[in-house]
Amino acid sequence: MKKIATIGFFDGVHRGHRFLFAQLHELAKLHHLVPVIYTFEQHPKQVLTGISPSLLITTEERIALLQQYAEVRVLKFSDVQQLTAELFMRYIHEQDDVYMLLMGYDHCFGSDRVKGFSEYVKIANRVGVHVERAHECLVDGVPVSSSRIRKLLNEGQIEQVNRLLGYGYTLNGEVVRGNGIGNQIGYPTANVSFSPERKLPLSGVYAATVKCNEVDYPAVVNVGTNPTVGNSQISVEAHLIDFHSNIYGEIVSVSFDRFIRPEKKFTSLVTLQEQIDQDIRSL
Repeated sequence: MKKIATIGFFDGVHRGHRFLFAQLHELAKLHHLVPVIYTFEQHPKQVLTGISPSLLITTEERIALLQQYAEVRVLKFSDVQQLTAELFMRYIHEQDDVYMLLMGYDHCFGSDRVKGFSEYVKIANRVGVHVERAHECLVDGVPVSSSRIRKLLNEGQIEQVNRLLGYGYTLNGEVVRGNGIGNQIGYPTANVSFSPERKLPLSGVYAATVKCNEVDYPAVVNVGTNPTVGNSQISVEAHLIDFHSNIYGEIVSVSFDRFIRPEKKFTSLVTLQEQIDQDIRSL
């Protein structure tokens, strides 16, 4: 069956991406086509430069989210990076019956670095594909982009991050054993493992919601090295309010709600305990 496709990495599957997918479905319905999303296993920058930006969601999370919006085709970028725009259009046209292509507002593709939407239209006409340009998605008058969201994460602006994502910025991971300091001072924490490809927010303390066994718990979460106890590696440690179960080995979701304060080194565990008590009262 004939299809309409859009192409991108779609890190975060944020509001801008979902705005694009809504247009994809509108055109699919209008022209009686099947909507398809093409995405890549690895970030193109990883293949081109060997350095990938830290990702807003893991590859598995991204593909699962994309499947909520359309059929998904996952490509290896290394398999198509040498294709010109025309050869790529011919590839999806001949291999997947793509007869219409919806391009993101500022998206481009092809090894020949085609400039301007009108050039893509000319190329598509030669191939037998119709090209449409998506409308731009603006939030507060500014385009939504994964790079903008990463910048906001660097600044600890979680509420703005969540506004652009359209959902709470979330880390999913297994609860693993830490140094046990939380238990010593009366505030046990869940040390949540995370994928090394993930982007962490600015080091500091956050109000968050932790989902464990399908139940949501308010939590205070520290992202950083815990300098008071001399750690060197970054960790994500969550103290769940009014929660007293052993959850080592459980998979939990940490959804960041707002930034409370920067991480700091305290003179003693007593002063750290007093500060955590204040953090909890601020929820």
